[in-house]
Amino acid sequence: QVQLVESGGGLVQAGGSLRLSCVASGRTFTYFRMGWFRQAPGKEREFVAAISRSGTSTGYGDSVKGRFTISRDNAKNTVYLQMNTLKSEDTAVYYCAADLNLKDHYSDYVHDYGYWGQGTQVTVSS
Repeated sequence: QVQLVESGGGLVQAGGSLRLSCVASGRTFTYFRMGWFRQAPGKEREFVAAISRSGTSTGYGDSVKGRFTISRDNAKNTVYLQMNTLKSEDTAVYYCAADLNLKDHYSDYVHDYGYWGQGTQVTVSS
């Protein structure tokens, strides 16, 4: 019902920055609260950041607080993840996720999200 396409991943040196984008199509974007998760090899999928339908409520995983910022542009059907001061431990595949929900509050629970993008690789070299 909604398709998600991430972009913006790549190779960056430690201390650098990247901005990920996720474009949604197929349903009204404002029906969805959005999240970013990541998964490193051999590890479970980890919550990174999430944002409410209106964009007024955001949440972050402890390991990225103060370094990453999530935002959304409902006119462009796009959610962003600005990543600053990147560390080698940020290396992972980053996934955009969407939850069709009436609540205007973010969710950090992976199982709330029913729609996922294909992922984009972020590699931070030390």
